[in-house]
Amino acid sequence: MEIELLEKRINIWYLSSLIISIIVAIPVVVISSSFFENTSEYSIILRETFLLDYIFNSLILLIGVLSLTSVIGIGCAYLISFYDFTGANFFKWALILSFAIPAYIYSYSLSAFFENYGTAYSILRGIFGEGNHNLYIPKLDGMLGAIIAISFSIFGYVYVLTRVSFHYQSQNLIDLGKNLGFSKKKTFLKIILPAARPSIVAGLSLVAMETLSDFGSVSFFGVSTLTTGIYNAWIAFDDLTLANRLSFYLLIFIFGLLILENISRQKAQYHSPSKDSLKTKNKIKLYGYKSAFAFIFCFLVFFISFIFPVVQMGYWTYLFPKYLFELNLINLLSNTLILVFFSCSLLIAFGILSNYGNRITKSKFLQILTTFSISGYAMPGIILAVAYITFISYLDENLLQLKNYNIKSLFIGSIFGLILVYFIRFYSLANNGIKAGYLKINYSIDESAYLLGYSKIKTFNKIHLPYLKNSIFLVIILLSIEIVKELPITLIMRPFNFDTFATTAYAYASQDLLEAAAAPAIMLILISSAFILITSKLILKDQQ
Repeated sequence: MEIELLEKRINIWYLSSLIISIIVAIPVVVISSSFFENTSEYSIILRETFLLDYIFNSLILLIGVLSLTSVIGIGCAYLISFYDFTGANFFKWALILSFAIPAYIYSYSLSAFFENYGTAYSILRGIFGEGNHNLYIPKLDGMLGAIIAISFSIFGYVYVLTRVSFHYQSQNLIDLGKNLGFSKKKTFLKIILPAARPSIVAGLSLVAMETLSDFGSVSFFGVSTLTTGIYNAWIAFDDLTLANRLSFYLLIFIFGLLILENISRQKAQYHSPSKDSLKTKNKIKLYGYKSAFAFIFCFLVFFISFIFPVVQMGYWTYLFPKYLFELNLINLLSNTLILVFFSCSLLIAFGILSNYGNRITKSKFLQILTTFSISGYAMPGIILAVAYITFISYLDENLLQLKNYNIKSLFIGSIFGLILVYFIRFYSLANNGIKAGYLKINYSIDESAYLLGYSKIKTFNKIHLPYLKNSIFLVIILLSIEIVKELPITLIMRPFNFDTFATTAYAYASQDLLEAAAAPAIMLILISSAFILITSKLILKDQQ
């Protein structure tokens, strides 16, 4: 009887992980099946006209953003990890605040500042008086504007991961370089940088996925990419099949980048087996112009990535307070918090369920299922939304033809459907965050609890949960930041007349009302900044 009960419990873990994997696999299956369906005449027109432009613009955007984020992220991480200069302790966490600025909001700030008779013009007129100052103001729009906006809003991926790698690099390797007569530049290029390659590539991979999936910035600046093509195919031409086919091209593009990186790495190893590899590095104290250079570089990055958009949005809000008073702040805040609460609850519950199942069963098959289920984060939000709508439409038309009931109303244009797509998109973040917490709990603790007569459920409640408390709290904050900023999924999947700060800012900006977009944008930034500051404090506390 006990054996049968145990088998039933184990089957629950298999079943739960299988369900998660099937849900996350839906977009991939739907997108892949688009090649077996007929599209509208627009697909022929697109193939003969704009398709190559979509691909070319996506490539240019990707190369530009990867280049700029590499310089910014690696440069800041190197200075803060290896040198002690004025403001280093401040910039260590302040540079993370760039995550609070979504790329589309940064785009609004960039346009408002550099446009004709914009903020830059007002500043020049205040200093030099009346004149044709627009001739001297650079026009940062189009492709250049999109590259700058996306780069300064997501360089934090490269900065954070590279800084962690630099922090744990072997001091022995650096000393070896000095003994061989390497200069600081040669030590950086030949030792420090290659040793940090996995972290740098991981950060750049996240940057690549975010860049290729960006919709708000490229749409605002009028840059035609595969993402805007997907949106137009569905919204403007009502062709879901073509939207899925374009999504497949974009998905292949993303996975191709990851495969190329793995091939280029081959069997290279980047760890050091030395026991002294984690000994504390002695930071080099900078003085004079060197200290000033390091401070100016980090300050400029912090100013451009965070202070600039915050001041610009704050300036517009101050200048046009009527737009702030016209906002239904309570409604927007409650809508945002509803999405955050229910999405986080679902993601945390399934993340714990999956990780706990892996722990007690120790099944390789279950681990493979769980690994596959986190692939949703590699897919852009717009792809997930379109694929999800296609899948539900297919079920409604072919399998679930219920009388007097439209299944689409439950899954499409509803909070439930929106949260479900959030689940697919962000499950990787929840699963990996809780997994990191579980890795700190030794299996011997579980075995000791069983010897004391604890059941598996009691072991989880009394031992696992207290250990996981900080990890769960951290994951909730990270999920909240992502959900508050999320635009494409919310824009496509939201119920009618259901707005968040992100969709409200986009709606105003799409009508060229940047002054009105500033108020919801500044509220979004404030909420995200608060979450990020809490997160950085937790991380620093955990490291100490």
